[in-house]
Amino acid sequence: MKKFLPIFSLLLISFSLEIQAQDTLQISLQQFLDKAIANSGQIKHANTKVNLAENRVKEAKDQKYLPSLEFRSEHAAVPGVSSPNDFPEKQIYLDPDAKNDWSKIGVYTRLRISGVQPVFTWGSVNKAVHAAELAVKASEFEKDVTEAELTARLFELYYSYVLALEIERLLDDANSKVRQIERSLDEAKSESDSDVDETDVYKFKIFKSQFEIQKAEVEQNLLFVKGVWDYVLRGEDNVTYEPSVRYLEKEAVALQTLDHYKASAFNNRPEIRGLEAGIKALDRYIDFQKAQNLPGLYFGFTTTFASTPIRPRQPNPFISTPENTFNTALGFSIRQNLNLFQVKNKIERSKLEMKRTTLLKTAAQDGIMLEVSEAYKDANLADVKVQRTEEALNTSKEWVRMEQLDYDFGIGEVKDLIDAMKMELELRLKEKEYIFELNTSMVKLNKAAGLPLVQPQNN
Repeated sequence: MKKFLPIFSLLLISFSLEIQAQDTLQISLQQFLDKAIANSGQIKHANTKVNLAENRVKEAKDQKYLPSLEFRSEHAAVPGVSSPNDFPEKQIYLDPDAKNDWSKIGVYTRLRISGVQPVFTWGSVNKAVHAAELAVKASEFEKDVTEAELTARLFELYYSYVLALEIERLLDDANSKVRQIERSLDEAKSESDSDVDETDVYKFKIFKSQFEIQKAEVEQNLLFVKGVWDYVLRGEDNVTYEPSVRYLEKEAVALQTLDHYKASAFNNRPEIRGLEAGIKALDRYIDFQKAQNLPGLYFGFTTTFASTPIRPRQPNPFISTPENTFNTALGFSIRQNLNLFQVKNKIERSKLEMKRTTLLKTAAQDGIMLEVSEAYKDANLADVKVQRTEEALNTSKEWVRMEQLDYDFGIGEVKDLIDAMKMELELRLKEKEYIFELNTSMVKLNKAAGLPLVQPQNN
């Protein structure tokens, strides 16, 4: 049971503190996964990264139409103007003695709107959009990695509860047999012609003490599992959860060959597919940078309107009167970045990043192959343990029946019956632990191979 502790410790990192549970509600594995994943901070964080990547796609698409469109308004208090030589209002600019009249203050208002529309940029906008869309796929695969790891841990947690319930039932059943032997020993010792060996009595007492220790360990582990469940599921007030599966059974899944799992990992592991999407995104981004550094044709326009009622507008086109004006202009422009060293460095940096990602993919493939091989070895060994333990358990049951009959007929020894019962109990516990190990090993193997996780029976 000590092996549960690392699993629970990892899960405690994934969820924030909040425990609410009172009444009992049984839930299936899928319901447990859905609820726990919905509460997971890791998944929420991964979703946010996907949303950010999707936002960058929208940003890139926005570059297609009027990427630069600006409106500006300006307001100020300005003085009026006076003509000491009494020039007409529209000819004040001809008066050499014209001056600001600070006895009159008016409001100056100017409005400006300008924009630029790319006409031909060698497809740079579409390349940027494509690169951003590939980055979204890479983020989604990254989220799949997080979800697969969390699901595998939650699978162990769900069946840890089932295992704890199974062991609790086994110990309850064994407890009745222990009491039966204790009563038989007490009756035998009370008889006048008792032939009970004191050595057998000491052995039984030691066995009983060890049995009580196992019971206490199971009780504490069960309490711990219940606490972690409430912690992970964040049940509502007056609600606590239990697994709807009450018995731990071996998953009906046949182990395939190691090559089958390796081939599947190459094709399906989200880490590999995410890195491949990242490499393609960088390749598109390099194309975007190259296109951006070619001469681009743009269409632009600007309109300015200014009004200051307290100052007269001068109609002469050679006289600038910014306080009262209306101007508009439109035309085409060619833009070219002439800093060639800067252009070269940007492209070179992107190529290095793509090379780094390619090497990372190779390293990930190496690590995944080791992970698949190790998971396959564990699953294979767990399968052998379950088969051999089932055979040994059947033998031990026959041994217990034989010793029980001999003891009932008075020809058997207590120590032999205790040894047989102890062996049967240990094998029954081992059988359930090995089934748990096999089922979780298969989940880890499927995760390593990029396959869907095994669904439970009776779900």
